[in-house]
This record gives sequence, structure tokens and C-alpha cells, in this order.
Amino acid sequence: MAPVGVRGATVSLVATLAASGLVGCGGSSPSRKHVAAAQPGNQVAAVSGQPPATTTAPAQTTPAPTAGGMLELRQSLHHWLAEAGPNVGVYIFDLNDGKPVYALNDKVGRAPASVEKLYTTTAALTDLGPGERLTTEVLGTGSMGAHGVWHGDLYLRGGGDPTFGSAAFVKAWGGGEGSTVEELADQLVSKLKIRRVSGHVIADGTLFDARPGGPATGYKPDTPDFGGELGALTYNHGAVLKIGASPAVFAAQQLSADLRRAKVAARTLKVSGRAPAGAAVLATVRSPSISTLVRLMDVPSDDLYAEMLTEQLGSRLGRRGTIADGAQVIAQAIAQYGIHPRIVDGSGLSRSNRSSPYQVVKLLADLWHTPTGRVLVDALPVVGQSGTTKRIAAGTVAAGRCVAKTGTLNYVTNLAGYCSGASGQKLAFALFIDGPGNARALELIGRIVTDMVRLDVTRP
Repeated sequence: MAPVGVRGATVSLVATLAASGLVGCGGSSPSRKHVAAAQPGNQVAAVSGQPPATTTAPAQTTPAPTAGGMLELRQSLHHWLAEAGPNVGVYIFDLNDGKPVYALNDKVGRAPASVEKLYTTTAALTDLGPGERLTTEVLGTGSMGAHGVWHGDLYLRGGGDPTFGSAAFVKAWGGGEGSTVEELADQLVSKLKIRRVSGHVIADGTLFDARPGGPATGYKPDTPDFGGELGALTYNHGAVLKIGASPAVFAAQQLSADLRRAKVAARTLKVSGRAPAGAAVLATVRSPSISTLVRLMDVPSDDLYAEMLTEQLGSRLGRRGTIADGAQVIAQAIAQYGIHPRIVDGSGLSRSNRSSPYQVVKLLADLWHTPTGRVLVDALPVVGQSGTTKRIAAGTVAAGRCVAKTGTLNYVTNLAGYCSGASGQKLAFALFIDGPGNARALELIGRIVTDMVRLDVTRP
């Protein structure tokens, strides 16, 4: 689909999708102002508290009901889950005393949808590091001559930064958190004093494979879900001139256009290439930190971010920059917590992914009050307030007291995260509902989460 040029920005189909709530598989996506409003620390306050008295992993069975709040909660859960139908899975775990609160079909593997991003987030934080940043570079072959003429080619090499784009787009889409083509052009013009490029500006997106989509579409373009196309070099969230065209070449065209606006003569090669060994680095921009990238991914449930981080993991720790290799790296990272879900991609769009509520909660419980866990909590939307959870339990006692990751595909509706109960109990939970329509299932999930917070399961 042809983008509309706006002074260094490109408004593509992704902007329309964002506005209509179709980007991501975690429910209706919020506007970007809601993403920016979910600042780190808000979520921590919602579920903060003392470390659990034990690090015991979630048990496999549900304890006998006790009097008071526990019995009332179990009765409430039975009621709402009966309305959801037979294809449900639930696991709720008390982080304070290290004991399970409720379990139903908790070991049954189901499609996690975007709850899968909890695994992707964990692997990115542990294997890449929360402070790591991704680079986009301009390299040159040749030399600078008289009158600012670069005799040779310039290569725009992508490092898998999903935020790279125009300054206007980064401000609108990422709340100003991202790297921009204007920064690269300014370095070339202001610092190197380039006035003309005798050769071409060439796109280099070879860090990842060239497939624009994920396994859910046979790796073909999946703009409705991704809001763009995948690649190691993307611009404005994977925007392209037409579906199936190279996002890398489109990015190089935008660099050339920005140089021309600065009165630098530059032209783009219509096919991508690879920067030769020994090419000199002339300009560099860096992404926000991984801890920020996972927040930008998880709050709106951004599928393109998820798969680009997955390919990044494959490139660095696997054989190559593919979703399949990255999925193996994620599986290896998660296996350290003693769980082995079936991981096919990083976004959860593929229905071939399989995970159980127990596996998700086991991970959440093990991460609780660890450095990685604290960053994860900051990366999640606040139930009833932000991101894809904004409408869940809104206006109830649960609003602002839980952080969680949604996961929705057609007739698959999930929520997993942490809640702070009415009297201070800290819960890790996973709710998987298959069968009902998403709207009805989200309503039931909202009622369940509200009762989890409202009912004091610790009172005698």
C-alpha cells in the first residue's frame, strides 16, 4: 500500500491499523498516547510488596478450600468458568506463601496467543540484557573528496531496531522513544560535511532473513497483524511502498530523501545488498534499551516488535536471524525455569504454539522479585488503565492493582500476570479461555480478576 509522505514521515497502513485497534494479538490496541502514559514504576506500585517467604514452585494440585475468602473465591471462579464453557485453563498462585490458590486444567497446553510475549520478553531481557541497544549504521566504501563529494557508495545497515523511522513517526508511534533517519542524515551532513554521493545509497538488511511475515501466514506478508513487514532494516514500523516490496530498500530511500532535503545529492539502489567487510562506519544511531523495547512491545501487544526481537535472538544466539532460530533460543531461555512450552514464534500469532497456565505461572513465580522480574512488571500494561488491558475490569477494585499480558486470537482469550489483593496478598495467575467470542471471554476474565483482588483469600 502506498504510503503518504509527510516531511520525513511516512504514514502507512500501520497508522490506520493502530487507530482501528487491529495491531497486535493481545486485544484492541490502544492509541500511542496510552502506551506513552504507561511509564515504568506505575505497574510496580500496583503489585509491589515484600518478597515471598518461599521460592517454592507452583504445586500441581489445588488445596482444599478454607473458610472465608478462599471459599468465596473458589465459588466465584466455579461460577464464571462454568459460563466460559469446558475449554478453559486456570492457575492462580499465592506469591506470599508459595502455595496454589486455584487450578483447573492447568496442565493442558493451549494456544497462548500474545501471552507468548512473556516468554519473548524474558528471553530478550536475560539473553540480550536490559541495557542493550540495537544499532542502525551508515557505512561507506570509498573516500571523501573535494567539495564534500563522497566517492563511492553508502550502505544503510539495519541492526534489527524496530523503532527506526522518521522523527515524526517515532514521536507518534513510540512516544518519542526510537532512533530516526534524521539523526543519521544530520551526522553525515553536519559532521562529515557530505554534499554529494557519487555512488548509491544501498540497503543492507542481511542480519535477518528476508521473509516479511511469520509462521502463521507461511512467512508471507501479514500486515493486518504486524502493521508492516519484518526485516533487520525497517522504517516506520515496516512500512513499504507496496505489499511485498523490500522494507530495507524503502528505508534506504528515506535516507536518500532526507539527504536531498539537506541539499545532498543522493540516489538509492533499487535492490538491497551487503556492506563489504572493511566498510567504514560513518554514522550510527541506537535504539532505546531492551527494557524499553519490551515495554513498547508488551503494552500495546506489538507483534512486529516481538518477531524482530525473536530474530535478534536467533541472530545472536542461534544459527541465524530467523523466527525459527529465535524461537529455539527463547525455548532454551525458558527451559532454565523448568518449563518446556512449545514455542514456534515470538508474538503468539501462530496457533501451533502450546503453553499451559501452569507453565506461565511457574515462570511468573520464579521471576517474582528478581531483577528480570522487576523489568517485566514495568513492561506490562496496568489492568483497567493502560494498553490492551485498559478495558478489562475498568472501574472496579482490580483497576490499577494488576499488571498482565493479554492474548487473543479468534475464540482464544487469555490473560496472565500479577495482582495485588485487597489485603496485600500477591498473586501470579494465568487464565486461558477457548470457545466463547473474545468480547464475552474478556468480560468473564474481567469479573474473575475483580474477584481475585476483591476477595481476601488470606482471612480465616
